[in-house]
Amino acid sequence: MNIRAALFDLDGTLVNSLEDLTEAVNHILDAFSHSLLTADAVRMKVGKGARNLVRQVLPDVDEACIDRALAMFLEFNREHIADKSRLYPGMLETLNELAALDVKMAVISNKNEDLSKLILQTLGIYNLFECICGGDTYPERKPSSLPLLKVVDKLGFAPNRCVMIGDSINDIQAGQHANITSIGCSWGYGGLEELSGADTLVQTPQELLAVITAGFGTRL
Repeated sequence: MNIRAALFDLDGTLVNSLEDLTEAVNHILDAFSHSLLTADAVRMKVGKGARNLVRQVLPDVDEACIDRALAMFLEFNREHIADKSRLYPGMLETLNELAALDVKMAVISNKNEDLSKLILQTLGIYNLFECICGGDTYPERKPSSLPLLKVVDKLGFAPNRCVMIGDSINDIQAGQHANITSIGCSWGYGGLEELSGADTLVQTPQELLAVITAGFGTRL
């Protein structure tokens, strides 16, 4: 059975945005007189949405301060959405090839929907996607199956005609919960242990293209 739709995570899968995320984190840490973090430290904390990230880097402040820090983080990130963020090498070519083959594509991220759209627009790939789903689009976010099932329903395909592509355990678990084949991307922020439950693992966007276009069923 051929794959008809590819659901992509955003940060760490399509886009290397770690430096810009680190700048946004350090912006709020500086404002709250906390020590700054390295990109590697921030990498370990991303993936479950902006509020969760802010809570992790400011564990000793009250909820009112979290609200204020979150607003600062989102504003800074919006203003510097792609200062340093770039598509992973080979990703644009892979996306264009999938589009040429009429594989429908969507983004399902835990980043807020407006910021997800903004970075895709800034990097010039927004129009390649049929649907952009952020962490605030639906009442639940990955690893819940809800956003995946909503998106595949909108695209008009059964789950077994789709794949979920991502770099973290949130993507893999969401695929499992939705009974959608998952493809783990080794180049992203998550370690290989996070991807151990994926149906298959790819090392490059070119390998990802080969796996999708080969066609397979509900499990690899």
